[in-house]
Amino acid sequence: MKRRTFIKNTAIGSIALAIPPISSSNENKFSGDIVPRRKLGRASDELSIIGFGGILLNNNTQEFANENIAKAFDNGINYYDVAPSYGNALDKMGPALKPYRDKCFLACKTTSRDKKGAENELNQSLLKLSTDHFDVYQLHALTSVDEVNEAFAAGGAMEAFQRAKKEGKIRHIGFSAHSTEAAMRAMELFDFDTILFPLNFVCWHTGNFGPKVFEKAKQRNMGILALKSMALTNLKESESKVFPNCWYRPVLDDETLNLAFRYTLSMDITAAVSPGESQLFWKGVDIAKKFTPLNNEEREKLLALAKITEPLFKT
Repeated sequence: MKRRTFIKNTAIGSIALAIPPISSSNENKFSGDIVPRRKLGRASDELSIIGFGGILLNNNTQEFANENIAKAFDNGINYYDVAPSYGNALDKMGPALKPYRDKCFLACKTTSRDKKGAENELNQSLLKLSTDHFDVYQLHALTSVDEVNEAFAAGGAMEAFQRAKKEGKIRHIGFSAHSTEAAMRAMELFDFDTILFPLNFVCWHTGNFGPKVFEKAKQRNMGILALKSMALTNLKESESKVFPNCWYRPVLDDETLNLAFRYTLSMDITAAVSPGESQLFWKGVDIAKKFTPLNNEEREKLLALAKITEPLFKT
């Protein structure tokens, strides 16, 4: 199995206090009426800086899916993300994305950690999405070191990934994680092309969740994709969901949403995947079109809120 030499961790104390700036090689490509794009790590692909989070299609009509994906494509969105665990989102995305598939970067995932399960889910997802390959296929939602080790064991999911790549069913191999330990272990074991990870102003500053993983991914020149950029905090036990496909409490006021999303986009990442709500996605599209990095005053305002907010994830 392909491995990389372990890269010794660098000091990250200062990283937790600042937004890692966008590198000159990854500045926004074109702007104005369509969403700008950035390079995907060491790959040649260029992705729109906001990705279409397919979970927002779950339990919506096919007409809703068709309209939102067509409009997204017209606005310059070329990055689409979906997973079998997102209810019936694959069924809705397949027909809606079909007219644009050849001009899009399509990401899918599997929660299966064994070879047979991953192969079955991959093939079913390809069928539902009416495509013969995924631009990136990802181990989905790694939450523990044991899960990572299971995926890399004999008969594990990574055997299915590598076989599928040889067969042309996968262009890039990536993973998503909600755990620092799991993400670090995964990057030690394999030369992944991409990582999908929560990069959020509250998690980063109040939870110290993100800096260590971000630094290691940058060392490996991976394509860094962000989750939870518009999240605020966890729902309380007695609190109902604000949106059906959003398990946490998102940022709701427009001013803070603008700052929160721009905070994540101000990092040296490729793109941020939208939450599971179309209203938030379209607000994100508008912010992305006009994107400028946070200035010091805006950053301090956002960090004041982070100090009094419980993070979704923490180290």
